[in-house]
Amino acid sequence: MNTRDWPIRSKLTALVVVPVTALLALWIFATSLAFGPALDLLSARTLLYDLGRPGETVVAELQRERRLTAVQLAGEARLPALAEQRTRTDRAVAELRRRMTGERLRDAADDLLDARLDTLTTALAGLPAGRDAVDRRAIDRTGAAGLYSGMISAAFEAFAGMASLPDDDLNRQALAVTALGRSRELLGQVDTLLAGAVTAGRFAEGEHEQLVLAVGSQRFLAQDALVDLPAEDRAAYQRLAGQPAFVRLRAAQDALLRARPGARPPVDGRAWQADYDTVQQRLREYELTEADGLADRSVPVAVAILTRLAVAGLLGLAAVVVSVLVALRVGRSLVGRLSGVRTAALDMAEHRLPDVVARLRRGEEVDVDREAPPLDHGRDEIGQVARAFNEVRRTAVRAAVDEVTLRRGLNEVFLNIARRSQGLVHRQLALLDRMERHTEDPDELAGLFQVDHLSTRLRRHAEDLVILAGAAPGRGWREPVAMVDVIRGAISEVESYERVDITEVRPAGVVGRAVGDVIHLLAELIENGTAFSAPETRVEVTGRDGTDGYTVEITDHGLGMAPPAVRDANRRLARPPEFDPADSARLGLFVVARLAARHGVRVRLRSAGPGGGVTAVAVLPGDLMTDEPPPPTGPPRSTPATGRTTVPRPRAIRPSRTRPPATGPSSVAPPDEADGLPRRVRRRGPVAPVRPVAEAAGRSPEEARRAMSALQAGTARGRRDSARPATPDPPADPGAQPVSAAPEPPPPAPAAGAEPPPATERDIRR
Repeated sequence: MNTRDWPIRSKLTALVVVPVTALLALWIFATSLAFGPALDLLSARTLLYDLGRPGETVVAELQRERRLTAVQLAGEARLPALAEQRTRTDRAVAELRRRMTGERLRDAADDLLDARLDTLTTALAGLPAGRDAVDRRAIDRTGAAGLYSGMISAAFEAFAGMASLPDDDLNRQALAVTALGRSRELLGQVDTLLAGAVTAGRFAEGEHEQLVLAVGSQRFLAQDALVDLPAEDRAAYQRLAGQPAFVRLRAAQDALLRARPGARPPVDGRAWQADYDTVQQRLREYELTEADGLADRSVPVAVAILTRLAVAGLLGLAAVVVSVLVALRVGRSLVGRLSGVRTAALDMAEHRLPDVVARLRRGEEVDVDREAPPLDHGRDEIGQVARAFNEVRRTAVRAAVDEVTLRRGLNEVFLNIARRSQGLVHRQLALLDRMERHTEDPDELAGLFQVDHLSTRLRRHAEDLVILAGAAPGRGWREPVAMVDVIRGAISEVESYERVDITEVRPAGVVGRAVGDVIHLLAELIENGTAFSAPETRVEVTGRDGTDGYTVEITDHGLGMAPPAVRDANRRLARPPEFDPADSARLGLFVVARLAARHGVRVRLRSAGPGGGVTAVAVLPGDLMTDEPPPPTGPPRSTPATGRTTVPRPRAIRPSRTRPPATGPSSVAPPDEADGLPRRVRRRGPVAPVRPVAEAAGRSPEEARRAMSALQAGTARGRRDSARPATPDPPADPGAQPVSAAPEPPPPAPAAGAEPPPATERDIRR
């Protein structure tokens, strides 16, 4: 039986129950051992009056009937006295049977006495058949004497079964009285043999030998029984044996012993009969007196046993009760103290320590002594455990304070580095904007585009540090921004932006306070889609309204994620965990979870379908969404809070992934059907040597500058015109806005072979 994982209460209960149960069992056993003999002593009177007296009467009547039966068998005629005796015997037997079938006698009798009572009942049942054999003279005197002697012997066996008293002295006296009764029965057998021989005039064959044996046995039993009687009772028997009738009867027995077997009995039949009746009556009275004395003496003995039993039982019961009470009190004390230590440990682990850490992270001051009060549980082993736990608690709280202080310092370091990096990146982007505006060389402009894209990604990574530090990024807009521009801004912050397709975006706007964080959130999800899918696959972005908010879906076609990994990622996205520097592989999901929790955005991942891949679903709540803002009609205006400017975006742009071939280093294609803007097309042939613009066109530098300025102004004007309602070829769904994943920038064309990044985030920044 493994008790290692048992609760302490169960273990203590087992320690208490086992010895208490053993003690209780011993008490019950000892009580029953003493109570049984006391009941036996108290039942001695019941046995005497329900079995002894009626049984002795039956024995006496059977002895008389046996003598008369022997006389009748020895003579020729029937004896009227025998019929009368049979009537008296039947009454005695009927009374005995009534007593033997009573519940009181059976309850007082043990198993041995029950068996002997059954034997006596069976022997008495043969009495009618024996009488019939006697009447038909189908049996001789010896057989008839044996019949009656067997019944009487069964009665004495039952009397001997009564002598099973728990007290040794009383039991010996009871056995001695029973032996005297047997001795008297042997004397009755001698009387029966002699009565038959006197009536017949001589002993039958074998009768003299039986007589001699009966006389010898009778004398032996009488002498042996006297040894076990008390001195007073033995003296009374000796006085009884000295009476004249006893002396004459003994002398007659001696004469019978000396007689010849076939001769006439040498005694007077009448004198023998008179002395026999006297001796028989006196012995019977002595035996009854002794039986009554035994019954009377058994009561005080039984009372004494019951008294000792009561005292011992009460003391044993008191010991059991005291043991139980002491065990319960000690066990309850131990359980209470151990439960107190356990409760304190659980409270510290589950409530106090997390509360201390949470308050420390909120910047509150924490008193170690107040948060880890000492536990007093005594000076024993439990108290020592409590004191050791006091030190553990203080050390844990102190370690939590140190850990949170260290983490706060790291956050400050992250935030400081991130803010510095943000400042540098913003200055770098502003410088790139000026350089792009004043650069006329296509090759240099292409390089500036690449640096601009890298700076945009660098800004997102700097914002990651700000988010890890628990602060908010610095980007912000005062006015709402169209959802399609927000998605374009997110795409512009992704390395593989050219693999991203915007398939369908329904018109909506994002409030200005959340534009920066939503761009960052979508950028992280799009970055994951491009990073975990093959380079030749596309990543699709869609946006649509819903009953619970605006839903943006980013679908890649990679290998996908296992269901356990998806469930784990969704748990992290639903409830952002504490940042763990060791889990840097999931930094993007952590940033997304932080941003989503800040604005109530619900982000979840699911399988993209049987073809593989993952779909990231971001549901923006209604309080972040607004109507799509109208495109500005004036020149770009600056946002004072950020130093950035906004420009109008195209109203509707059709996807376009192919471009017409170029005829030179860079050429302008015819206006697009949707927005009427010219498209710069790179030359597919060999690259011509780079020459100054003025030399290549045969114009002066001032003329080239004016041409580039005119081209830029025309581009801006074309965008404004395309945003008007009279846009040709609207989409099939009026609410949807299919747009190109990587729209071309408005500045002059880059050199051949260079691919500019998406212009939307840069345009929003401007």
